[in-house]
Amino acid sequence: MKIPVIIFSIVVALLSQPTISAHHQQSSTNNQTNVIVILSDDQGYGDFSITGNPVIKTPNLDKLATDGIQLTDFHVDPTCSPSRAGLMTGRYSTRVGVWLTFAGRNHLYKEEMTMADVFKANDYSTAIFGKWHLGDNYPFRPTDRGFDQSFIHAGGVAGEVPDYWDNDYFDDTYFDNGKPVKTKGYTTDVWFNQAKKFIKQTQNQHQPFFIYLAANAPHGPFNVEEKFFKPYLEKGVPETRARFYGMIETIDNNVGELRDFLKHNGLAENTLIIYMTDNGTSKGFDGGKNGLPDRGYNANMRGRKTSAFEGGHRAASFWYWPKGGFVGNQTRDKLTAQIDVLPTLIDLLKLETPHPVKFDGSSLKPLLVDKKSGLAKRKMVIHNQAAFGKPLGDGSLIKDKDYVVLQDKWRLVGKALYNLVSDPTQSHNLAKQYPEKAQELQSFYQDWWADVTKHQRLSPTVINPTKQAEITLTSQAWYGDIATYDQAHVRAGVRNRGAWHIDVEVAGNYQVEFSRWPKESGLSFGDIYQKDFSAVKLDQNFDLYKRPAKAIKVESVELVLGQHKEIQKISQQQKVATFEVNLRKGLHNIEGILHTQGQDLSAYYMYLKPIKSSS
Repeated sequence: MKIPVIIFSIVVALLSQPTISAHHQQSSTNNQTNVIVILSDDQGYGDFSITGNPVIKTPNLDKLATDGIQLTDFHVDPTCSPSRAGLMTGRYSTRVGVWLTFAGRNHLYKEEMTMADVFKANDYSTAIFGKWHLGDNYPFRPTDRGFDQSFIHAGGVAGEVPDYWDNDYFDDTYFDNGKPVKTKGYTTDVWFNQAKKFIKQTQNQHQPFFIYLAANAPHGPFNVEEKFFKPYLEKGVPETRARFYGMIETIDNNVGELRDFLKHNGLAENTLIIYMTDNGTSKGFDGGKNGLPDRGYNANMRGRKTSAFEGGHRAASFWYWPKGGFVGNQTRDKLTAQIDVLPTLIDLLKLETPHPVKFDGSSLKPLLVDKKSGLAKRKMVIHNQAAFGKPLGDGSLIKDKDYVVLQDKWRLVGKALYNLVSDPTQSHNLAKQYPEKAQELQSFYQDWWADVTKHQRLSPTVINPTKQAEITLTSQAWYGDIATYDQAHVRAGVRNRGAWHIDVEVAGNYQVEFSRWPKESGLSFGDIYQKDFSAVKLDQNFDLYKRPAKAIKVESVELVLGQHKEIQKISQQQKVATFEVNLRKGLHNIEGILHTQGQDLSAYYMYLKPIKSSS
């Protein structure tokens, strides 16, 4: 029996659609179409040869685009977690609790319905491979959000503090439904191979599948085999960008192999392929005047990742599905976004929702089926709340920060108005020439802000041993000071302060361990660790790799839990400082302070688990 397939690769942004109610009749799995969503990380709209890049080679992605339908005015958020939140929910990322990539502000509100929840409710086998970036602990893990199978790295990218220690894209340790598993091979290959393995399993079980394949390439660190980046070096491309392009080639190769795999297994004909990117490019060009390329290529756009200008949020979106008629090198130039993807899938595949949801996105089915179909002068807002390297406070939203209102080819970036038809590089402010249009879009932003922020709240890690036996929290989840974000910061002993915000669902006695190093490193408080650059494949130009390793002489560790304080002296040979605390139900702030002869800092790692009763 041939089971239909849909493959998706997604780039994300912001829209609006009425409530879609849950149906009450189960659909037949015999008629269900399989779905694969593929999302690349930090690849911009201009980082394809099909979009005009004169250097990079992406033959398989180009073929995917020309075989199907391209959405040429497709938008996402300017950074990773918000884009993913919008994609997974069909709602504005800000509305669902995600506006940063760390500090708990990347936690999708626990009551939100995800794309995986929808497919699971329709008897699909669901899986994610690669990058999740919407929470590492209960109730925010993929397995808490509708995914049967989760094979991912922690945090946002290899080498961030939550990730398994010393991952560098080669032979890394990833998390298979929460358990660390050592892998062999390059990161992109691992994700695609796991996806193919999952497809075989579901076919053997005669069950339809939904796969979210979120590659972490070409996000830094820019580590990739020399054979992929050397040809670009020989063309005069600077090394970092050459590595970046080489990482994109690993995705391109795997997309081609995956399509061959589907064809070989009789699944290609009923396959919808959507390929997306998650924000503007991070390394596709060197910026010059007004955020335009000095060297490199950005499809004639201003801005890059994190920018409210077009280069920060315009993304690629390729849809391919022979059985559905999505073939023949078609294009659609209407304003679309990642928040449209889930409503579109529900409409296309006649999926039931577990409960009624008011989407911000709209179904693109009419547009995909009929090029002439419009989306009624829609407006949407995209904004960037990123605060890298700055004090975060409680991480609350900041009004009027880095936003754009989009309508047709109009763009209101803050107070400046641009028209992309006459001014694609957004170099000429037209607000004085078109004051009514500027005011119309500004009023829309004001109403949008009031709407999406009215339920803004903290989204703490939940302590419930029946759901997760042991919690690991890292400095990336701190509230307060500048986040100690990357493992290079840990090696360098960066002295920041911050506390973790937790919600205790199950009261009781708990063991709390604080450490300077992650347990899997095997290092003690007094140890020093330097990244090994002996392998040519590692990118020694990556900024965070450059930080020199430093030892920290910790004399004592102090637990601070609300008004409760407890301190203990330690030896330099200790790996952790262990405390026992009674946690009452409710919200708490907890910090482990490392006291030194110099400036104190907070422990980078905390491990928390219940103490079993001796009875």
